Amino acid sequence: EDSPIKSVKDLEGKRIATEVVGMTERYLEQHGVKANVEFSWGATEVKPPKLADAIVEVTETGSSLRANNLRIVEELMQSTTRFIANKQAYEDPWKREKLENIAMMLESCLAAEGKVCVMMNVVRTDLEKVLNLLPALQKPTVSSLSDPDWVAISTIMQESVVRTIVPKLKAAGACGIVEYQISKIID
Repeated sequence: EDSPIKSVKDLEGKRIATEVVGMTERYLEQHGVKANVEFSWGATEVKPPKLADAIVEVTETGSSLRANNLRIVEELMQSTTRFIANKQAYEDPWKREKLENIAMMLESCLAAEGKVCVMMNVVRTDLEKVLNLLPALQKPTVSSLSDPDWVAISTIMQESVVRTIVPKLKAAGACGIVEYQISKIID
């Protein structure tokens, strides 16, 4: 964070570690900067300041960079994931099925991004109060427990609302509240 490097021009003559050597070299060349670009075999974010003066890293959130007291000086590009198949492969029914299954699984990962599952137990007399608080993809799942006076509720919600909704759920009578990450939502 306290590095004197403030722009791409400050990388002149520096050591840069990266997994994307070609892209980094092209970027530096476009900006008229000569630097020593070295391939990194992973854990690139731990290299500065001893093993490299700077890094070029592929990152989604930047949390690993922040955890290592690094700051983003310049963004080289933004990208999105693409799934591409040639037309010949798609014409084969067996291959098409495989491609569509892969696409479904990729889409399910994107659908789950930023969402969590929250489970809780509720005494039946408090069920309506708790259900009225809950967002859900469709309707929360309500399951009977071995004690007929109690039910379990499971629902998917945005992770960003959990910290505000959990105290309200507890106040409405929910207990045994559990939050966990989900990796896929297949609709």
